[in-house]
Amino acid sequence: MQYRVNTENVMEIATDCLVVPVWQGGELGEQAGAVDAATGGALGRIAGSGDQRWKISDRHLLHGPSGCAAQRILLAGAGKQDGLSAGEAAKFCASAAKGVLAGNIAHAHFALADLVTGNVDAAWLAARLAQESETAAYRYVATRSDPGRPVVLESVSVSIAGRKIRQALVRGAAIGAAVNRARQLGNLPGNVCTPEYLADQARQLAKEFGKLEVEVLDEAQMRELGMGCLLSVAAGSAEEARLIVMHYQASDNRPTVLLGKGITFDTGGISLKPGLAMDEMKFDMCGAASVFGAVSCAAELELPVNLIGMVAAAENMPGSKATKPGDIVTSMSGKTVEILNTDAEGRLVLCDAMTYAERFQPARLIDIATLTGAAVAAFGHHANVMLGNDQELLDQLLQCGQDCLDRAWQLPLWDEYQKQLGSNFADMANIGGKLAGTITAACFLSRYAGKFPWAHLDIAGSAWHPAAARKGATGRPVPLLVEYLLSLVDEG
Repeated sequence: MQYRVNTENVMEIATDCLVVPVWQGGELGEQAGAVDAATGGALGRIAGSGDQRWKISDRHLLHGPSGCAAQRILLAGAGKQDGLSAGEAAKFCASAAKGVLAGNIAHAHFALADLVTGNVDAAWLAARLAQESETAAYRYVATRSDPGRPVVLESVSVSIAGRKIRQALVRGAAIGAAVNRARQLGNLPGNVCTPEYLADQARQLAKEFGKLEVEVLDEAQMRELGMGCLLSVAAGSAEEARLIVMHYQASDNRPTVLLGKGITFDTGGISLKPGLAMDEMKFDMCGAASVFGAVSCAAELELPVNLIGMVAAAENMPGSKATKPGDIVTSMSGKTVEILNTDAEGRLVLCDAMTYAERFQPARLIDIATLTGAAVAAFGHHANVMLGNDQELLDQLLQCGQDCLDRAWQLPLWDEYQKQLGSNFADMANIGGKLAGTITAACFLSRYAGKFPWAHLDIAGSAWHPAAARKGATGRPVPLLVEYLLSLVDEG
């Protein structure tokens, strides 16, 4: 999709559809009022008819308006004018984009000047419109025999006064495309999206972006390195594990490492999960998918950062060679782990990858994982749950989450929780009992993060929509990760 700024008089813009916001109660802003006057009061009559309250998601499509070069005008509810928040502005952009995509519309112009307020910056709004337009246009068709009606929207233009609007549109579109990349990987079934498939995706990215170098470790190489924890997860599967390293270097600073959990399907292993909704365990690689999204976005935007994207990929199956509860394995660090539950496998693939990451001397490491059901129980499907060993890093991520509306919430990582991982037979157990499961999972990972600032994002609740009508990967926390990388650029 193409994005551009159009500074012509709105009434003279020849477009398939002109999008105009309407405030709750039918009030028109200054720009919308000018369009209303040009069309002989047509907008005001519709807005004031009482047919709509003009909450966000309320829409009305007017065909063939007189006095205007546009073929259609889409009136889109913008909610309450008083104190319009960034969150409400983002919802407006999403709803308006969906309204345009619902029609046979190839070119749309968004007259959004009325939405620029003290709470909503013009460049932020432009970027958000591009991001929401991209994500609204996403369709999953990879495994369908009938792809359905294609998306015909080719271009979006905006009339917003402000600095760096064009750059904002480019940035927002890149973030939206990165979110869609992560969604696509997450939505693919486990018999397609295997560890080797993810490795191939990394190799394709390297062909697409010249500054990206890729290394893929197979099981033989991991065995030589002593990655007993990661290999224990893949032991019951015919699909071999892969450790994928994508290095994008456009800065001489020490690298930021993003590490994604890539369990391409999680049966729970010998500690078998219940059958109900087990199909959703294809989403257990959404942490890995978010790393692909963030790395590709950084490369597309040519951000001046040193970034390493790592993916610990494996399939967790209950085969004849599968790891059993009570087995003890040795991690790459030399620490031994008693595996009390084979369904607590994500921390096992991550811990060896974290040890491997030490060779890069990272400035910081952020791992992203659909790690614990406890995170879903506590926070539902809204928050990314965050823990770590460096408060400055955590504070930066919290602020970035607020700025891009991909929010996180911090949990404590106190020493008192560490004792729950005690084992009579190994250095530690891989679970800490029934209580505080999200925290004890992070406690496990913290034992492998002593040599760098580290943040852990548990996205078990935010990575996908479980409801039937909206079922599918969300692409989160790609916006949060990209916002953080952008903040590193701003710091210089």
